[in-house]
Amino acid sequence: MNQILYTNSDNSNNHLSYIELKKFNFFKLSFLISFILFLISIIFLIYINFDKKESESLSGKIIDKYNVSRLYNKSENNSQNSILYNNNEIIGFIEIPNINIYYPIFANINDELLKISPCRFSGPLPNNIGNLCIAGHNYDNNKFFSKISSLKNNDIIYVYDISNKKLAYNVFANYEVNSNDLSPTIENNSNIRELTLVTCNNYNSNRIIIKAKNGNL
Repeated sequence: MNQILYTNSDNSNNHLSYIELKKFNFFKLSFLISFILFLISIIFLIYINFDKKESESLSGKIIDKYNVSRLYNKSENNSQNSILYNNNEIIGFIEIPNINIYYPIFANINDELLKISPCRFSGPLPNNIGNLCIAGHNYDNNKFFSKISSLKNNDIIYVYDISNKKLAYNVFANYEVNSNDLSPTIENNSNIRELTLVTCNNYNSNRIIIKAKNGNL
């Protein structure tokens, strides 16, 4: 009888040990998975940060290359003063002193160019009559168009054309539209020089729009 009781007790202890072992293995596996996911997240964030810095560095190199090219180029033909980077033309520069940005403007727009610098997506060449629309990434930092939402009426935006002529544009509107609203690109007055800056609002998927024009408001 005692032997039977002893055997039952021993089986119960073994059963408890088995359950505890399963729990331990489960927690160990959960910790390992959590650690791997954490490590992947850290690597991803490092990569994204590195990619942003590389794009910003590339934008700076383009500016330096352009300045050197312009310095040694004696031609008076403006079309010859343009610089090509991987067959994509730089058509001018944008400067916004209030948010401390100065970037080249690409003539065309695609995902790869947007990683490097703001791009024209519609409108005339810089400082010509019409509504020049420029898109730039919002990285939620100090890069590209991340801070244009802080611009206020009468803030100044400078645009340089390919001959380095600079015109000042006064901000007169700051608002948001949904992602498929193209109304800001429309030319409401063909006799003025207008500037439209566009970037994403990363919190609600809207587009942030800055409108400015050259001359009296």
